[in-house]
Amino acid sequence: MRHVPRLLLTALATALLLALLLVFAAWYLTLPTTPDPFYSATYRIPFRPGTLLRQEPFTRGVPEGAVAWRILHATTRDDGSPALASAIVMVARNAPAGPRPVVAWAHGSTGIVRGCAPSLLGDPFAHVPALQPLLDQGWVWVATDYVGLGAAGIHPYLVGTGQARSALDAVRAARQMVGVALSDRTVVWGHSQGGNAALWAGMLAPRYAPDVPLAGIAALAPGSDLPALVAAVQHTPVGRITSAYLLQAYSDTYGDVKFDDYARGWPALMARDIASRCLAGGRAWFTAVEAAAVGGSIFSAPPTSGPLGQRLAENTPVGPWTQPVLIAQGLDDDLVPPAVQSRFVATRCQAGRAIDHRRYAGRDHASLVAADSPLTKDLLMWTQSRFSHQAPHPGCRTTDQ
Repeated sequence: MRHVPRLLLTALATALLLALLLVFAAWYLTLPTTPDPFYSATYRIPFRPGTLLRQEPFTRGVPEGAVAWRILHATTRDDGSPALASAIVMVARNAPAGPRPVVAWAHGSTGIVRGCAPSLLGDPFAHVPALQPLLDQGWVWVATDYVGLGAAGIHPYLVGTGQARSALDAVRAARQMVGVALSDRTVVWGHSQGGNAALWAGMLAPRYAPDVPLAGIAALAPGSDLPALVAAVQHTPVGRITSAYLLQAYSDTYGDVKFDDYARGWPALMARDIASRCLAGGRAWFTAVEAAAVGGSIFSAPPTSGPLGQRLAENTPVGPWTQPVLIAQGLDDDLVPPAVQSRFVATRCQAGRAIDHRRYAGRDHASLVAADSPLTKDLLMWTQSRFSHQAPHPGCRTTDQ
């Protein structure tokens, strides 16, 4: 009997060691993939933003009847320094000859490190609305990865101008490709993080890329009023993940935002590791486990306070927009709360912005852009009207679908 405690302790120690080994193995095996050499380039002089540097066929997950490429192109950071970004370009094989209208796609949150680029993920086209109908129309789909996803650099997560330049420069680069012809008719679609990017692209295009005139902006459950949004979702599981991305990206981008001023202790440790992982793809389950382990919020100080709060306000897209703007919102969305979106739209309308605000009952953040969503038909018709130069509905209106 005297040997029982020793045997029990040995068994417990062995079990603990095995558990730690399993956790480490899971941690290691779910790290983001390492980008291949396609995403790197060296050059002696800066290329003009939008210069196409490389293109090659892309086949993973491409719908039957379509042809796609991944491209690498030049762009710029907020400080004007040169940067690289990647994108996917796709069109139907049987698309009519001649220059075709363009849908520039800005994707939602996938992560903030290089391996989280959609063009590197197992399903590059997850949560892309109306992709097959878009191709059936003969339109060209140009989908930016943004700076820092795929190509090296700091990813400007919810930094409006940084995301917008990537989207606009991807269109510029796609115009130089061999094998596909783009017209100058361009509409930007964006979901979630990408909705913020789309709204900023509309604001930025006239001065940054006047050669990419935009016929319309469709922002789907966009990250709009950033201070209100972060405050509202910081305690939710996905909100903890996006909070970690936001805090890491802002502390990397802005000298006055200090990570340790807003997160400390165990939540800070978890947040830093979450920020090194992807939200999309088969490896995202470990990110979700870490977010659950945090509990509550990652923030030790209110995210709307001090320099972080000021930067969030700066990156809230307030216009003006010279293009028609569509904002679509699911009424069951718990990541971008409908009430936050409605207040944002009302405030912008009071400031004189014209917004077509459409709300969809029974749709959450992901199902809003699902294939069976009523948004699909509405988005196609709205975009076709923009390409056909039809006048949008004047002023602001909110409709429930």
